[in-house]
Amino acid sequence: MSNNIHLGHRARKRFGQNFLHDHHVIDGIVAAIAPDNDHVMVEIGPGLGALTEPVADLVDHLNVVELDRDLAERLRHQPRWGQKLTIHEGDALKFDFNQLAEEGKRLKVFGNLPYNISTPLMFHLFETVDNVASMHFMLQKEVVQRLCAGPGHKNYGRLTVMAQYYCKCLPVLEVPPGCFTPPPKVDSAVVRLVPYQEKPYPVDNVKILERICASAFAMRRKTLRNNLKGQVSEAEFESLGIDPSLRPERITVAQFVALANLISRRQG
Repeated sequence: MSNNIHLGHRARKRFGQNFLHDHHVIDGIVAAIAPDNDHVMVEIGPGLGALTEPVADLVDHLNVVELDRDLAERLRHQPRWGQKLTIHEGDALKFDFNQLAEEGKRLKVFGNLPYNISTPLMFHLFETVDNVASMHFMLQKEVVQRLCAGPGHKNYGRLTVMAQYYCKCLPVLEVPPGCFTPPPKVDSAVVRLVPYQEKPYPVDNVKILERICASAFAMRRKTLRNNLKGQVSEAEFESLGIDPSLRPERITVAQFVALANLISRRQG
């Protein structure tokens, strides 16, 4: 990719922009995304096109969602691959991704996400899109560790449980700061999220699951019994075979779902 693409665009702090420039890493990410014409390809925050260009080279059409007007304008005028893009200008957090689905085609979504919106954006996608085949996101390495953690791990928390309720989460590759301009102050990593077509542990009411997770992890050092006081009784813990003296990070996704379903059924 030519270097002159950086000319005339300064990374904007308010958009959390850091631009990827390392070819080796870019190739690795594109290989993980596996762009094809059998899916609707969607990029969030294409920036200066580090991923947009190699993906556009492999497909007939690519949707991009970009908040920064200058960048959207620049992409529109790319001489070689700009005509393959449909540019949706606006905030990805408010964007209805369902409108991009086509008959018989699910979405492959990818992006180097601004770190300040990564978690709400993932939840927006989890909650709104039933027809996503895969998502590949560049995130802070610590966030990827949280998404992929297993029970008992120090990174296992509320985000882990909710993400793993919706998706299979797999780390793909690590990306050091030197691969970006300007270099971020943190290490980055790419995660693959594959939404379940049929959830292994379906919940009756996802809002109750969210609430239970928020309460359970409110104070990580306290036991489940303390954190869920007034929400779940000793007898109810026992009926589910869950030890209330455990800390929340020892409780599996299936057990959190069982707790949420017990509460929603009790509430009728």
